[in-house]
Amino acid sequence: MTGSAPAPASGHGPGHASASGRAPGPGKVRGPGPLGRVRPYLSFATGGLQSLLQYRSTFVMTGVTAAAGAAVTVFLWRAVYADAPPGGGPGGFTAEGITTYLLMAQVLQVLHANRVDDEVAAEVYRGDVAVMLVRPVSYPVVRFFACLPVVAANAVLVGVPVLVLFALLVPLTVPRPADVPLFLVSAALSVLLAFFVNLLTGMTGFLTTNTWGVRMVKQSVVAFFAGQLVPIALMPGPLAALASALPFRGMVDAPLTLLLGRYDGWTGAADVLARQLGWVAALTVLTTVLWRASLSRLEVLGG
Repeated sequence: MTGSAPAPASGHGPGHASASGRAPGPGKVRGPGPLGRVRPYLSFATGGLQSLLQYRSTFVMTGVTAAAGAAVTVFLWRAVYADAPPGGGPGGFTAEGITTYLLMAQVLQVLHANRVDDEVAAEVYRGDVAVMLVRPVSYPVVRFFACLPVVAANAVLVGVPVLVLFALLVPLTVPRPADVPLFLVSAALSVLLAFFVNLLTGMTGFLTTNTWGVRMVKQSVVAFFAGQLVPIALMPGPLAALASALPFRGMVDAPLTLLLGRYDGWTGAADVLARQLGWVAALTVLTTVLWRASLSRLEVLGG
């Protein structure tokens, strides 16, 4: 007795068509999605958080140092602006405005202390970076995810307490509601800029075995040209132009320009953010090029 063979169930037979009506080509494998690419790096973020919890006293020292630095700059500049007219003194700052600027500059500096320069230089010196290179991950991306817990912990455990402390001691300028989200976006971009600057500083370990001097020079240059020590608006014309042209302005002065509403309408705010984004893109390219060059040097030296 002959009869027709039963047809395979829909979706289970060989070479079945997909929902779109097209059969998948042989040998085609879909690559991992965005979440799949990020997942390997999450362990480095959690590992960084666990190592932070082992050194809790570090946050106490960081907080004391940040509070002391803020006290020196805040009370010094408040004395300078003690007789400033209500409309604003030098640079258009009021006493409350300059206080808010300098205090938030100190808080941003705490966020930028992500330890990337120290850890990269140490791993290059010890040769640990060679071990990391055999893993199927990007070392710069690993360092970025590893620094995220440091930034978050510094913000919550150091930055917020310092800000609250001085808010109780001295009058501050209350930002406009529209300026707060602009500041938050700009502050996030400043954290990215700080990451790239610190990563590039740590990568000098490929050229010299002692990066302490390089890190000290970087710290001084960034603090000055970012506007942390002296607002760029108070610098002489040529020096202010130079500071405005460097990427360091985007780390302190740019976010605080938005926070204090010292910009010319939405066009001015967009220009501040666009400059930060441009420098993030430029430093991304520069880091990629120099990292590849560093790998070549490591291979030549037998790393």
